[in-house]
Amino acid sequence: MTDRIERLQAFLKESPNDCFLNHALALEYIKAGDDAAARNVFEKNLAHDAGYIATYYHLGKLLERAGTQQEAISIYEKGMIAAKAAGDMHTYSELQAAHEDLVY
Repeated sequence: MTDRIERLQAFLKESPNDCFLNHALALEYIKAGDDAAARNVFEKNLAHDAGYIATYYHLGKLLERAGTQQEAISIYEKGMIAAKAAGDMHTYSELQAAHEDLVY
């Protein structure tokens, strides 16, 4: 386990539902090659706050790498809805491009 993962886990003991910290932890798990742990953290983030838009893109990419394209498509679609609702058109465009790469 890396120092960054250990530090993020320590911060999360104080604030277990902090979406930013959980997102950062998931990204560190990906860097460490632990996609299963990353997926669990990303899914926890979305269950806690479906409006945390950054999670959708990274979870979708993880699902693509895992070969679960239909799940990735679903995540991208949910993310586009959340991004549009938040008025975040930059993230919407990124999610839309990723979605189109899979669908078309």
